[in-house]
Amino acid sequence: MSSKKHWSPGSDVAVQSVERSERGGWIVSGVFAPNGICPDCGLHSRRRHGWRRRRLQDYPAHGDEVTVDLAICRWRCQAPACPRRTFSDQIASIARPFARRTSRVGEIVTHLGHATGGRPAERLLHRLGLGVSDDTVLR
Repeated sequence: MSSKKHWSPGSDVAVQSVERSERGGWIVSGVFAPNGICPDCGLHSRRRHGWRRRRLQDYPAHGDEVTVDLAICRWRCQAPACPRRTFSDQIASIARPFARRTSRVGEIVTHLGHATGGRPAERLLHRLGLGVSDDTVLR
């Protein structure tokens, strides 16, 4: 498979690997910068507190589903006067908090929901390779 080096789910995400999943889709693994920026004081931190995985549904590629698998790091703020002890990487450019899909997929789902309604949009999205229920379309 030929890949574009500049392709990424977001401008602040570095793609580590693109692999075929067991179910036939693609899994894109990515990480953020090697340091975090405290949202309160703005200080850069390299002290990692922990990390977690975040999986998001993205646009299909050639009819196959694509899952973006991000490693979200939790950082320790090193400023003694800062009230925030730990903070995590912000992925606002890719997805909203607690979202299961990337923002660009969410926009398509919303537009189709407004244009066609719940069940017609659900059928069309399934044909396009985006498995979304009619209740989710109407939210």
